[in-house]
Amino acid sequence: MLVKQISVFLENKSGRLAEVTKILGSHDIDISALSIADTTDFGVLRLIVNKPEQAEKVLIENGFTVSCTSVIAIAVPDEPGGLASALEVLKNGSVGIEYMYAFVGKSSTHALVILRVEEPEKAIKLLEEMKIKVLSAEEVYNL
Repeated sequence: MLVKQISVFLENKSGRLAEVTKILGSHDIDISALSIADTTDFGVLRLIVNKPEQAEKVLIENGFTVSCTSVIAIAVPDEPGGLASALEVLKNGSVGIEYMYAFVGKSSTHALVILRVEEPEKAIKLLEEMKIKVLSAEEVYNL
């Protein structure tokens, strides 16, 4: 149930993000979710892609500093309070959220969210017990 997230460290200079997306596109790697956090000197680009191992390899080959992290993808009702109910489950289970971001698209009537949590296996168990859909890696990579 864990999904591989690619993190790319980028210098804050014009064209670096474009370079990453061009490299991935030229290798038929599709981006389904992304987040960028930045500081004055650098940024961290977090990506969910359909071919994470290949993405990591080609980015490293092109001189980027890359790491791979396990995250959870969940589907929550796309309505007011839909995300709140999932986050409440984690809060009640004492699972801390390090960060989260949304998918580019949707799956039927659900919004898709990526979560990086302190205890992924515990989080998955808690979410599934409360009937919150946790997507498999295969489901995510095929979106």
